Amino acid sequence: MPKIDPAQLSKRYYSIGEVAEMFGLSTSLVRFWENEFDEIKPHKNSKGDRRFTPENILQIELVYHLVKERGFTLNGAKQEILRLKALEKKRKKALKDLAELRDFLVRMKEQLSTETDKNAD
Repeated sequence: MPKIDPAQLSKRYYSIGEVAEMFGLSTSLVRFWENEFDEIKPHKNSKGDRRFTPENILQIELVYHLVKERGFTLNGAKQEILRLKALEKKRKKALKDLAELRDFLVRMKEQLSTETDKNAD
């Protein structure tokens, strides 16, 4: 699979032809995936031309990986994407909880240092 480096996606929008070429897909398959996966929703200009953002392209990369490389069915890929979203949500919550715990521990350490300094006087 072509590995897409987000840093190399320098344009704000990409045409459907550019996106299809990145992955070696037909434009009709890109349109089909757009209809099948809620995560792939390109902007459309006044003429109705699709304009894919770098975020859309990363979602297409994930679908490509699941369907073309790992052999998932479309329904299987949808379920896997939901599972990955749930894991990401849990990961973000765990990071938030750890940051709060760290802040609490830093405050406690400061309080203990202050109390120790007072008792030393």
